[in-house]
Amino acid sequence: MLWLGLVMTAAPFVWMGLSAFKTDQDLSAGSMVWIPTEWTLQHFRDLLRLLDLPQHFLNSLLVATVVTVCNLAFCSMAGYALAKLKFGGRRPVLAIVLGALMVPHNLLLMPMFVMISGLRLADSYAALILPFAAGAFGVFLMRQFMRAIPDETLEAARIDGAGEWYVFRRIALPMVRPALATLAIFTFLASWNNFLWPLVATSDPDKCTLPVALATFATDPTKAAGSNGVLMAGAFLVVLPVLVVFAVLQRHFTQSIATTGLK
Repeated sequence: MLWLGLVMTAAPFVWMGLSAFKTDQDLSAGSMVWIPTEWTLQHFRDLLRLLDLPQHFLNSLLVATVVTVCNLAFCSMAGYALAKLKFGGRRPVLAIVLGALMVPHNLLLMPMFVMISGLRLADSYAALILPFAAGAFGVFLMRQFMRAIPDETLEAARIDGAGEWYVFRRIALPMVRPALATLAIFTFLASWNNFLWPLVATSDPDKCTLPVALATFATDPTKAAGSNGVLMAGAFLVVLPVLVVFAVLQRHFTQSIATTGLK
């Protein structure tokens, strides 16, 4: 059953990746051709010629990287405070975080757009980054992992004269590396694949992220012109960075799943 599920999940991605290197004859053949009879990079050349691919790729990479770094910093600090510090209003703050998890993301598009427009940040990188610089899911995830850190370990450091920032940075963070890797994967994946908000928040073609640029390109008959090979090449380039990030962090991601629920 696991092998069947793997085949059903991976088959579309394998087909997409192989199709990016097929000739037009293979793509238009009456029977399904899995392995290209002739490997070609022509679709990638056409994509570079018809679309400002480097600019859109760098836009997506910049936005996804900054959003990921901000979430790692802010969510880990908020999670540590909610898990290990005692301060007035901690329970209401936690309730707000949990409540935010229940709100559908699409419901927030209009309030976020009104806020960004009021701040005169529309059509800027800040409009793509600031609304996602910290997420409720990341705060809750880091809080749950921070709770597993023994209080005695932190108290011992405080007794030795360590400040709270030192305790957080040198003791707490190294003990939750699997959670940080998990949060980095989820955040980078969500930001890289985000389509609706960049489409709403930006109209400047120079600020378009890769998913928006490819969607616009696919619906423009003067550019894509129904070329499945070019579209497959673009989709392949969208998926590739996510696979690289997961391959680099998969060891920590697997460790975080294996240790979930352990004290």
